Amino acid sequence: MPNASSGMGVADQGKNAFLELKRKKVHRYVIFKIDEMKKEVVVEKTGSPAESFDDFTASLPENDCRYAVYDFDFVTSENCQKSKIFFVHWSPATSRIRAKMLYATSKDAFKRELDGFHYEIQATDPTEVDLEVLKDRAH
Repeated sequence: MPNASSGMGVADQGKNAFLELKRKKVHRYVIFKIDEMKKEVVVEKTGSPAESFDDFTASLPENDCRYAVYDFDFVTSENCQKSKIFFVHWSPATSRIRAKMLYATSKDAFKRELDGFHYEIQATDPTEVDLEVLKDRAH
């Protein structure tokens, strides 16, 4: 049984959703939340490839923490189509202290189970998970 210091396990559904995003491009993004009753990280929402970055950021709760994975497509200065996977640790200043601590202590275990992120963003407000931030990191 995982404890707070070792982090939560990731539900199979979550691992599958991440692999579908990474390998098959079935999802543009996946939002994960910690289910304290089940003691695991579960999928809260997936976004279709047609959804925009604004759809993604609108899916992040205003007053609660989440993990999220976003598949960012862009064109390089050499005119090459590229894709980078961003891991977002969303921890708004207005969320409960307990939630912030739970997500912070579970983050490393979560990232170990879902291998393949190119970049990580820790965000406490919407300006820190802005499209420009992703563009700057990806280039």
